[in-house]
Amino acid sequence: MTDQPSTPSYSGSEPSSRFRQWHSRWEGRDIAPLVSLAMLVAFFTVAAPHFLRAGTLLAILKQGSVLAIVSVGLTYVLICAEIDLAVGMMALWAACLCGWLFQNWGWFLVNWGGLRHVFTGDWAAGPPGGGQAEGAALIFVLLLPLVSSLALGFVSGLLTVWSRLPSFIITLAMMFIAEGMSRFLTKSATFKIPDALTGVGNEVLDLGRVLGLPEGLRAYLTIPYSAILAATVLGLGHIVLQHTRFGRYVYMTGGNREAARLAGVRTGRIVVACLALCALTAALGGLVNAGRLTNASLDQNKDLLLSAVACVVLGGTSLFGGEGGIGKTLVGVLTFTILNVGLMQVNWINDLARQLLTGLVLLVALVVNGVLAKGRS
Repeated sequence: MTDQPSTPSYSGSEPSSRFRQWHSRWEGRDIAPLVSLAMLVAFFTVAAPHFLRAGTLLAILKQGSVLAIVSVGLTYVLICAEIDLAVGMMALWAACLCGWLFQNWGWFLVNWGGLRHVFTGDWAAGPPGGGQAEGAALIFVLLLPLVSSLALGFVSGLLTVWSRLPSFIITLAMMFIAEGMSRFLTKSATFKIPDALTGVGNEVLDLGRVLGLPEGLRAYLTIPYSAILAATVLGLGHIVLQHTRFGRYVYMTGGNREAARLAGVRTGRIVVACLALCALTAALGGLVNAGRLTNASLDQNKDLLLSAVACVVLGGTSLFGGEGGIGKTLVGVLTFTILNVGLMQVNWINDLARQLLTGLVLLVALVVNGVLAKGRS
């Protein structure tokens, strides 16, 4: 018996084959977060009459921007099978340091007279916190909190690798250190922040006006500057994670650390880099959140850690490492933010029940994600 060569058919089987190949690449863990997001949107569309208005979209973008920025770094950490418990307090430290520098610039320049010539003319005299930081001074006030947070994250990574202790132990200690520094620096006071940061947190780009759209459509194209910044961070995070050698090493480190080490990957350096990156994005998120609130105080970012972890896990990133991505994190951020904003608009849910319902809905969403992932796998 001889095998007859099959003749390729072009009667529609090729598109069908391509569809099956595309469909086979999707797993339950990919579809489940999208199902949860779609269910939430459908529910709030019915339960909250004003949910689909432009104001709701603007609120979702503003609230989700901070979570999106912070979740980018946390996604890297979880993919490499680590955890960073200092995310919230690192954001708090960056905001407090920025506010303190802005309000106490006179003291700083007096004690660091060598830098005085750098900032000459960049500060407008006024009451404490009333001056306007411009030029080099503004860069300094915004850059120092980011650099200091990056250094703290770098130290957390070094200690994690050197001590061989679980990262949650090291970052737990760093969480208390960052909170203690914030309390010592601010003395529980509230500090103003630069107007430029307030603008990033609250002002919007009227894209509809730029495009000359009618008034009815223009409101839906009002994009906060914080959302543009978040989209930039998400885009950069996705490119690095999916299209660079460092991103491949992050997945390898989280998937099987010993195998990655035997393959020549310096897994210790990957862990240090991921924890440092997570601290940097947490600090950036803390600055944006301070800009949204127009001040820096100790009562900010209390729930940021748990919220960011919920966003990353809701998107489908595994807590055990090796699986996940920035696209999935974006879905998780949208799910979490829509849940919070939507519950605020449901009239028959009071404030006392809102926190309980948030926890229950998150629990159900996580269970649904897990069940669908198992069923598809």
